[in-house]
Amino acid sequence: TVRAMHLLIQQGKILYWGTSEWPAEKIEEAYRIADSNYLTPPTMEQPEYNMFNRHRFETEYASLFEDYGLGTTIWSPLASGLLTGKYNDGIPPGSRATLSGMEWMQDRILKEERIDAVKKLQVIAGDLGCSIAQLAIAWCAKNDNVSTVITGATKVEQVVENLDALEV
Repeated sequence: TVRAMHLLIQQGKILYWGTSEWPAEKIEEAYRIADSNYLTPPTMEQPEYNMFNRHRFETEYASLFEDYGLGTTIWSPLASGLLTGKYNDGIPPGSRATLSGMEWMQDRILKEERIDAVKKLQVIAGDLGCSIAQLAIAWCAKNDNVSTVITGATKVEQVVENLDALEV
């Protein structure tokens, strides 16, 4: 993989390369291979990162940020919509969690402790004068190791609300 990505960079077909959801040890291995063979290492990782999914990003990748300056493009800052508060009173009809094939979301969303946490975060967001979604996105973006946040909005209103997180 390292050699193939290096070749694509040398050919001018790509500018850089990165990984997505790779374990830290595999990213570290890619850096060692690149270094020992004069190849281009990955420059970024695309992990899931949000208030509920923090371990890999904050713990497992910590040395990668420090040792290599690894950049990140994080996804699911709203924890599949959980951090919008829309699931606080159950799964609303027509939401993504009701779709066939998305049953895994129900197991993830309908955890009482997570819903309780979202309700507490909603109070904090209210005190700050923002939505819980804006708070969650701002919380991610504020981390010095987050280079970019993928918000995954599906409606124009969500894009506008998500962009307003920059003001939080």
